Amino acid sequence: MSFAHALPVPTPWSAPYWEASRKKRFVLQCCNACDRLIMYPKRFCPFCLSEDLGWRDSAGTGEIYSITVQRAGAPTGFSEHLPYVLIIVRLDEGVQLMSRLIGPDAETARCGDRVKVDFQDVAGADVTLPVFRLDGAKTPANGSRST
Repeated sequence: MSFAHALPVPTPWSAPYWEASRKKRFVLQCCNACDRLIMYPKRFCPFCLSEDLGWRDSAGTGEIYSITVQRAGAPTGFSEHLPYVLIIVRLDEGVQLMSRLIGPDAETARCGDRVKVDFQDVAGADVTLPVFRLDGAKTPANGSRST
C-alpha cells in the first residue's frame, strides 16, 4: 500500500513499538513500577511518573469503542483511500487506540464488534502500520459476524 501522507517517525521511546510492528508483533508499553499498560508510547508513566518502562506482547484483540466512515472530504494525502474507516479500539488489556479498520465488512462495522490486529506494510517506506479487521467473533452488539 502506498501513502502520500505523513508517516510515523519513531522517537527513542516509541521505536520498540514500530520495530515490533515491522515484525508483525503487537506490543504495549508497560510501567515496571506500577504495572500499568500505556498507550501511546511515552517517555514516562502517566500514572506514577516512573521512567522504568518496558514492553509486553499483546494479542491485539478488542472491541470497537467508536467508529467513523470517511466517505468524502479527506485530509490531504488520504483522498485516494476513500472510503476508509477509523476506529477507537478498546483492547482486551484495557487501553484504547485509534487505528484503521480494513477488510470487506469494515464499512458495516458497529460499536461493540470484535476486532483483531493486522499489519500493513507501506510501500517505499520502512514502516508497517498496525490496523484492525473484524474477527468474526460473536458480539453482544450485533450477534454473529462472518469475515
